[in-house]
Amino acid sequence: MQEEKHLTGTLILSVFTAVLGFFQYGYSLGVINAPQRVIEAHYGRVLGIAPIDRKELDVGKSTLTLYWSLSVSIFAIGGMISSFTVGWVGDKLGRVKAMLAVNVLSIIGNLLMGLAKFGPSHILIIAGRAITGLYCGLSSGLVPMYVGEISPTALRGALGTLHQLAIVTGILLSQVLGLDFLLGNDDMWPLLLGLSGAAALLQFFLLLLCPESPRYLYIKLGKVEEAKKSLKRLRGDCDPTKEITEMEKEKQEAASEKRVSIRKLFSSSSYRQPVIVALMVQISQQFSGINAVNLLHSTNIFVRAGVDQPVYATIGLIKPNILNEFLQVFLVEKTGRRSLFIAGLIGMLASAVAMTVGLVLLGTFAWMSYMSMVAIFLFVIFFEVGPGPIPWFIVAELFSQGPRPAAIAIAGFCNWTCNFIIGMCFQYIADLCGPYVFTIFAVLLLGFILFAHFKVPETKGKSFEEISAAFRRKRRSAIKGHKAATELEDLRGSEEA
Repeated sequence: MQEEKHLTGTLILSVFTAVLGFFQYGYSLGVINAPQRVIEAHYGRVLGIAPIDRKELDVGKSTLTLYWSLSVSIFAIGGMISSFTVGWVGDKLGRVKAMLAVNVLSIIGNLLMGLAKFGPSHILIIAGRAITGLYCGLSSGLVPMYVGEISPTALRGALGTLHQLAIVTGILLSQVLGLDFLLGNDDMWPLLLGLSGAAALLQFFLLLLCPESPRYLYIKLGKVEEAKKSLKRLRGDCDPTKEITEMEKEKQEAASEKRVSIRKLFSSSSYRQPVIVALMVQISQQFSGINAVNLLHSTNIFVRAGVDQPVYATIGLIKPNILNEFLQVFLVEKTGRRSLFIAGLIGMLASAVAMTVGLVLLGTFAWMSYMSMVAIFLFVIFFEVGPGPIPWFIVAELFSQGPRPAAIAIAGFCNWTCNFIIGMCFQYIADLCGPYVFTIFAVLLLGFILFAHFKVPETKGKSFEEISAAFRRKRRSAIKGHKAATELEDLRGSEEA
């Protein structure tokens, strides 16, 4: 089959190397949680917080909470800042050179955290997390851009789901290594925090073997022969004529319009629909409640259920994600992006309702804790069906070569901003709403389902040019419909007159 020939060794190496950036993202997300008590105790010793009376105890707790909150949230702030520069960096350096360059940030950030015991640990960890966040903000835009551009149309969705698989794998590894008897103890926690630097080094050297994106070479730089050579390395013996023709069409389309900036994306009516879709899928991923379940509520529910070692249950919560992501690689090209995205949101909505019922009735019926546990597992599994992986790569599919870097930049910024908002606000909302907190996510999920049903297009098996053309047709039909409605209104007005 033609599709099987497309899956060459060079393509596999290039995709694997690129998604190491998402592995680092996942590791950085999860690694800070397991050794929290150990690091806070070390902060206390470094800062000289040894309270004698109640007043000093309150001051000490407030200081530790401040530094710990900064240690956690500065990562998302770094990602928010750098995600805006993804388009400029990707176009200026090229996809591969850009990923090479930003890896330096990851190495520096992880080195600072790994050496935290040899200096003011709170400053080194906060600085290291900030720099690592800058890296992840850039990488989370550059990786989908590169993978989307080098993947054959028939495999683009399957290879795109590997982003989420890499994130989940990174989170799982960080949680396992963070156990007390491994690296989550007073002696080894700096190594635990800085270990992601090893993946950065591996990615750095593997990127030297990866070809540049043929679309970038052909459309952006106009280097036709280099693009053909790159395509030959990625596709093997397959005839590149169809892809070259598609690139030529895209190049002509890009040449007929001025450089697409972030401002142009928002001001131009031709980009309005895909921009709204791109932003909404990012918002739905973060505001679905997944981080609230994964990082905050799951352990509490496992404790109430009488689980002796809730930390192991929380780790067990991640394992189905990995198996599910392997299934997604095959499902996404069979079923389609839109169908899986909506199915995942519906499943999450049902799970959120079940979780709310379980939490509300927990004091009345002891067995409701088990219902809540099942709901948590289903919530996470349905997230991995669609809302988890699809937003990472569908943005690159919605836009042609010209507006793609700017679109990925604003989508990345939106994702990181929502991540930060959930991290900062959820605990306050949870304290305010109590067991009803997930009704908020249920309402949001219902809104996301309706939006996806009416607005999100199916991109399976379609070229970038075909997807752009579909949006243009929708826009033209909407304009015609508006004109017809206006004419009908005018006609009625004249008849009444």
